[in-house]
Amino acid sequence: MAFPTEQIEELKGYCTKVSGLPELGIDFLHLEALRLPEGCTPATCDALLCPQPKDGYPSRLYFSERISSRFARNWNSTARIGEKNWYAFSWRVELNSPTLAQLLIAHLNGFAKEK
Repeated sequence: MAFPTEQIEELKGYCTKVSGLPELGIDFLHLEALRLPEGCTPATCDALLCPQPKDGYPSRLYFSERISSRFARNWNSTARIGEKNWYAFSWRVELNSPTLAQLLIAHLNGFAKEK
């Protein structure tokens, strides 16, 4: 799947580098040193944005490590992608035709809301 260049450029405002990572028929976006919302530990980490359905969710955001934030999260998913373990918490994002950046922000909002 090819993503619009302007949407990839917009994602670069949230991390140091964006690259594609195709695996098992899914096009992941590798976000290096993604800046996490205030109150998260660590403040940055690598992440994989999956803008298509996966694991019963309309989209997923995987992290290179489990993140601590003000609200406890249900880290219910560990995935082996690109020969590395990735972690995701239970957070459903349902938006109509979001840009990649809107999708990323909606996933990151999971750290700022109680449920």
